[in-house]
Amino acid sequence: MLINNFDPVAIEIFSLKIHWYSLAYIIGILIGWYLAKRFFISKNIYTKFDDYITYVIIGLILGGRFGYVLFYNFDYYIDNPLDIIKLWQGGMSFHGGVIGIILASIFFAKRNLDNVFEYLDVVALVSPIGIFFGRVANFINSELYGHETNMPWGVKFVQVDDLSRHPTQLYEAFFEGIILFLILLFFSRKDNLKIPGILSALFLIFYSIFRFTIEYFRVPDEQLGYLVFNATMGQLISLIFFSAGLFLLYTKINAQKKS
Repeated sequence: MLINNFDPVAIEIFSLKIHWYSLAYIIGILIGWYLAKRFFISKNIYTKFDDYITYVIIGLILGGRFGYVLFYNFDYYIDNPLDIIKLWQGGMSFHGGVIGIILASIFFAKRNLDNVFEYLDVVALVSPIGIFFGRVANFINSELYGHETNMPWGVKFVQVDDLSRHPTQLYEAFFEGIILFLILLFFSRKDNLKIPGILSALFLIFYSIFRFTIEYFRVPDEQLGYLVFNATMGQLISLIFFSAGLFLLYTKINAQKKS
């Protein structure tokens, strides 16, 4: 059994504390930004991409926060609305962040008279990098941990209890980060699939599959527990995103065949 007793604070200077989770966001965005500009974006949007990233960051933060409020802790924030702005206390939703990025991308693309999928496909391709660092930060923070297990790779989260648990944060870092990136990179190099929107659809599909499956090993959010059909909120939202991905994939391939 492995022991997790990491300090969630990465750097402390006087009273200023910088947490690993904040660093994960920053590192993920910077690496994704660099790789996108270096390898993945088209000439059509190259000069606009730096401005676009600002919209992505705003959409990610606002969408992630409001997604958490609406999906995971609505009753609490209805009674404590001022706590919504207290980002330092935690509480971000990945699915909410995706919705925020989509809305920000639509707004930016319309302003610049571009195809929104020229932007979203690039974000889809590099997003697994940010997911990887984010899930590693979740592991360091001893949050989003799994059920009890007897597997040799079980982890004791000292800040939680004395049980050996599935390190579901690392499962997600591996599948939603590394494996998803390799899958999308593979499809991005297929000439017959270079249709705007295909990578976005594949991202939604494969991420949802990985997230839905790993949720079986993960302890559900305490304030929600299990919902309909014994599913977690993460699984229910993943089903919606999976369906949206399939629909987008079908419409894009079908439109290509007709053209």
